[in-house]
Amino acid sequence: MGVAAVKGPAVFLDRDGVINCAIVRGGKPYAPETLGELVVPGEVGPALARLKAAGFRLVVVTNQPEVARGRLRRETVEAIHAALASTLPLDEFRVCYHDEGDGCGCRKPQPGLLLQPPAHDLARSVLVGDRWRDIEAGRRAGVGATVWIDRGYAERSAEPHVRVSSLSEAVEWILDPVRRLGGAAS
Repeated sequence: MGVAAVKGPAVFLDRDGVINCAIVRGGKPYAPETLGELVVPGEVGPALARLKAAGFRLVVVTNQPEVARGRLRRETVEAIHAALASTLPLDEFRVCYHDEGDGCGCRKPQPGLLLQPPAHDLARSVLVGDRWRDIEAGRRAGVGATVWIDRGYAERSAEPHVRVSSLSEAVEWILDPVRRLGGAAS
């Protein structure tokens, strides 16, 4: 079937605010602009290792519009991804470098990043995000569950399958088949 063949389930993870700390200004989250600003909470490595051991592919899906806006270089984004990949069990990075006005299908809340090859078993996949755009992209892509890490940002709310306060709590929910398959929300 080639590169586009359907694979097993994935956990699609937003980057800033899920994998690494977002820089919060005025109640809104922003990406780190340098490697020096990149901070990965201690819980992230063990949490991702648990998902990997359970058979999930770990796919980072991230909007990086500051590149289109000329405020961040693509090379910096790629260096941040290389740093994350060197210490975390991540399988893939899918990035949208467009701005809101570009009208692309990959900028969340559009589902393009989740639908591009290689394809995954979306019905058995999960999206973990910290913004409404992430949750909406998961819904539009048809993932089996969406998990919102509520960081208390001053922006629109989301309607996920479950709301949690950390990646570790998200992983507990994902790996608990009774809660996950039952669709229980916290």
